[in-house]
Amino acid sequence: MLKKIIAIAAVGLAGMNYSFAQHTEQNHGYRFEQLGTMLRTPNVYRTASGAPGHMYWQQQANYVIDVELNDDNQSIKGSETVTYVNNSPDQLTYLWLQLDQNNRGKDSDTPKVTESSIGPRMSMRALEGILWHSDDYDVKIHSIKDSNGTPLHIAINKTMMRVDLPQPLKAGESFTFSIDWSFNITDRVGFIGGRPGYELFPKDGNYLYTMSEWFPRMAVYSDFEGWQNKQFLGSGEFALTFGNYEVRITVPADHMVGATGVLQNPEQVLSSTEFERWKRATQTYDKPVIIRTQAEAEQLEKGKSKDKKTWIFKAENVRDFAWTSSRKFIWDAMAVKLGGKDVMAMSYYAKEANPLWEQYSTRVVAHTLKSYSSHTFDYPYPVAISVEASNGMEYPMICFNYGRPDADGTYSEAIKNGMIGVIIHEVGHNFFPMIVNSDERQWTWMDEGLNTFMQYMAEQEWDRNFPSRRGPAHKIVPYMKSDKNLLEPIMTNSENIIQFGPNAYAKPATALNILRETVMGRELFDFAFREYSRRWMFRHPTPDDLFRTLEDASAVDLDWFWRGWFYGTEPVDITIENVNWYKLDNRTPAEKKAAAKAEFTRDETNVSRDFNAKDVPQTYVESDPATKDFYTTYNPFTVTPEDEDAYKKFMASLSEKEKALLNSNMNFYEMTFKNVGGLVMPLIIEFHYADGTSEIERIPAEIWRKNESEVTKVFPKQKEVVRFVLDPKRETADIDESSNYWPRQYQPTRFELFKGAGGVRGASMGDNPMKKAQNKK
Repeated sequence: MLKKIIAIAAVGLAGMNYSFAQHTEQNHGYRFEQLGTMLRTPNVYRTASGAPGHMYWQQQANYVIDVELNDDNQSIKGSETVTYVNNSPDQLTYLWLQLDQNNRGKDSDTPKVTESSIGPRMSMRALEGILWHSDDYDVKIHSIKDSNGTPLHIAINKTMMRVDLPQPLKAGESFTFSIDWSFNITDRVGFIGGRPGYELFPKDGNYLYTMSEWFPRMAVYSDFEGWQNKQFLGSGEFALTFGNYEVRITVPADHMVGATGVLQNPEQVLSSTEFERWKRATQTYDKPVIIRTQAEAEQLEKGKSKDKKTWIFKAENVRDFAWTSSRKFIWDAMAVKLGGKDVMAMSYYAKEANPLWEQYSTRVVAHTLKSYSSHTFDYPYPVAISVEASNGMEYPMICFNYGRPDADGTYSEAIKNGMIGVIIHEVGHNFFPMIVNSDERQWTWMDEGLNTFMQYMAEQEWDRNFPSRRGPAHKIVPYMKSDKNLLEPIMTNSENIIQFGPNAYAKPATALNILRETVMGRELFDFAFREYSRRWMFRHPTPDDLFRTLEDASAVDLDWFWRGWFYGTEPVDITIENVNWYKLDNRTPAEKKAAAKAEFTRDETNVSRDFNAKDVPQTYVESDPATKDFYTTYNPFTVTPEDEDAYKKFMASLSEKEKALLNSNMNFYEMTFKNVGGLVMPLIIEFHYADGTSEIERIPAEIWRKNESEVTKVFPKQKEVVRFVLDPKRETADIDESSNYWPRQYQPTRFELFKGAGGVRGASMGDNPMKKAQNKK
């Protein structure tokens, strides 16, 4: 970097507080234009601020269900009564229900629309996936009747069922009908897989059931879409209606059942010992109380009761209901104080999950409720349950989680941390989307992305050194560097996403983390995010409502951010293109002439010439313009009276403030940045000074408004800078950090060890790389 001297004219010195880069090319594009019509038009249901409108409405569906589990042939049969309340202003002539179990039927569209190929070596699981299956797993609808017992006409289209109403359902009215149904439960560990089903433990011949997506459920009818009746293909999950549930679950008498809601008859289904332990757990806040021990569960595994028990649960204002049942279960619980009330954190797990689960699971549930509540709203439900089921899936108040030790009970740090991360994630889904009830069938990222962001914060609050997989900006770089053909915007329908995890989970989580830490700051972001969460708890938000609320509650224009991170696929790749170093010229005429002479002498010496008077540049002055007979010469390095007079007048014209600036010895660093990747981001520059200190300056992304390709900015510094680093804390997900240094320096290829990341930020070029660069230039 070459140091240059700034010559300051007397005129206009006082106005040099700002400098404006002049561009000869038109580089202004669309990245800072408002989203405008890309968002839905505000109306009486959803306002321009992102809040529910004064005429906002949503439907309600209340259920009374009786279901019985057959542990001999792994099937269930059930009867449900649904009361559907039409809170919309519309008249409805039919209703749509979801039959999610049909996704696992032999005629399912899921395997049909999934690409497949044959490789030289294939696993049996992959081959069975191509073969699919011929077993009968579809839902059997035995009858549908209205409240008078009159059969209703239905039409089943794969995973959706239409119920034609005998007469239109007017606004404000309700309709009650009943359904009898049954189906065979799938082996979720076998080749069909999926979220619900059973796991068989061959050693003791017992089953562990995780029952979800198990009953005909009302689809959502909304102000912005009408009926959400897109088919369930597996990736896009659920759009569901809030309501109240009363569910009676009949299982073998030696089974333990956990479910959405509050157990209504504990004294009838628990032993007296278990009931006393349960009551103690409701008053224990420091550690879990074991209600059914491992020894007790192992004893139950040895026999299979032919008797039955019915467990009764009630849940209010939930969008779904799930349950689990097994004679293998160990059960522990503890109370968590939230918002002035107690919530029961619980875990159900087989002995195969110990000792890991007994040590961590319920404690992690309690931690998650506290962490998420601090960032959104106090957890409103009375129960939160974690079930060990070798997978991960979420439902109101209950979730099924991964994390099983080896057969001898030992486990690695990776298994432990994986379990903790999954439990946090799945319990966290109680907030998004079980309460802030977005449409998962359309927008996976609205629950998975937001929840992954919250998971990251909860993990770091659990352990500051927790190896979080998603959230930090640099973790998304490999995805952002992917082939363009493998990228699509976050705002992509769930079934159309290629790299599902990076796109729907990691990228939106990273974006929100960058918003919080880098763009908005924690205070503004936390207030706005909490406002969104509270506005839309127990409601159906859209992306528009999230985008608008975060802007409305923060006074930060984020359209450029949504456009780049959520509607685009461009990566962040910003380079330090050039740096020029300037100093104010406060020298006297004598000092200037002496410096000019020395510079000339040095240049002449460098080309091996002897310096003498004849080599000095001559200025010729005509003594007699008429005849041009005589000429005189003078040395340009000689200080003239005119030079002295001009200098005195200049100095006399300066104010004290201007004199102080002129003599400040200030350094001016003119930096040019180039936007190679396309995604505009703030400029975060770290200045390393010659005295060994450093500081960071942050320039908002709006500096790119007038030129989205290249910007230049001057940084005045009292101290001499020897090195510049762009994005020193890796906050922006820049995909090429080698261009983030000036002078350039070698960057090692990064790789991560099993137990953590290795390597350093960058290799050094020596004691004073800035001086080396100057010498080279």
